Amino acid sequence: MLPRPGPGTAVLGARLLIALSLPSHVLAHEAHQPAQPAVAADEAPFWKENEAAMTRMMNDMEIKPTGDVDRDFVAMMSPHHQGAIDMAISELRYGKNEQLRRIAQEIIVDQMQEIAAMKLAIGQPVTDAAPAPTQQ
Repeated sequence: MLPRPGPGTAVLGARLLIALSLPSHVLAHEAHQPAQPAVAADEAPFWKENEAAMTRMMNDMEIKPTGDVDRDFVAMMSPHHQGAIDMAISELRYGKNEQLRRIAQEIIVDQMQEIAAMKLAIGQPVTDAAPAPTQQ
């Protein structure tokens, strides 16, 4: 029997997509808890920030359905985009590769614009800190 379509199914689908995009060693960690390789001291703050961003994103994506698919979509996608912003900020703080740092900057701008555009589309106010959404 297939699950009934709805916000719960969307959350399950989003979690499945995220799980499928994770490297296999991450999933193995959850299933078997193998010994973790030591994180270099200079990488520890980066990993700590990213783990916090991922946890916050996953928790914030778990919403109670409102009966309005559009609002529920925005409620789940906004924390997803914010997670990308938070991870990009960590890359800017700790990363050294200039090409990746430029990509991280683009991610921040693009994701902020998409959050603003989604909020505007459902009539929610957009904060002053968010750049104006692009016209398409």
